[in-house]
Amino acid sequence: MKQTVAGGRRIAFFGGSFDPPHLGHIAIARAAQTALDLDTVLFAPVGIQPLKPLGSTASFEDRAAMTELAIRGQPNFATSLVDAPDPTGEPNYTIDTLQRLQAQFPTAQLFTLVGADSFLSLRRWYRGAEIPFLAPLIVASRPGQDLGDMASILPDGLTIYAEKTGHSAKHEVPLRLFTLRNQIGLSTLFYLLPGLEIEISASDIRRQVSAALEGFCAGHELLSDSVCEYIAAHGLYR
Repeated sequence: MKQTVAGGRRIAFFGGSFDPPHLGHIAIARAAQTALDLDTVLFAPVGIQPLKPLGSTASFEDRAAMTELAIRGQPNFATSLVDAPDPTGEPNYTIDTLQRLQAQFPTAQLFTLVGADSFLSLRRWYRGAEIPFLAPLIVASRPGQDLGDMASILPDGLTIYAEKTGHSAKHEVPLRLFTLRNQIGLSTLFYLLPGLEIEISASDIRRQVSAALEGFCAGHELLSDSVCEYIAAHGLYR
């Protein structure tokens, strides 16, 4: 499993179920990498998500293998097992994972890349108010999800102030910049990628696989060929 991080300067932690990893994940990661000049987007399949008590459909090992296949040949992307299942069976908490990454890359600038659906649940995350100060948030928009009133989405004790709207300094990628402040006066930047129109749902893909007993990979546009072939070969989501 590839865990080498190129450059080691600006790293975005991109955690998730990746059940399965699809082209929407790749598009979000590429938009963030381009907009913020990230050296690496670190794809980290999660062992057990605290907010998904029923767990993932595919095993962690299968999801990690598919993630490696999904990003193969993609510049500036890497995979990591930093969010692998805890041997005790406890859920994986993002703040603990970020602290491990800080120890692993002590000189790097860390970011936390999330989709809009994950950001909408930030109030329910364990120690969610601390996460933006460990690794500033990069939030990727998604069609049909309203992020207009971000103050109501943030955990209690955080305030948000708009800085500017425009494009990243070196690339024509839409980017909105904000400042977050907490109750003890600390501040951090917050990034929103507002122009993404990526409508690909992993749950929809799983339903499609389940409904298609044969020939699922023929002409499939939501998954890379290698991931689709892995799903078929291992009989996943049936």
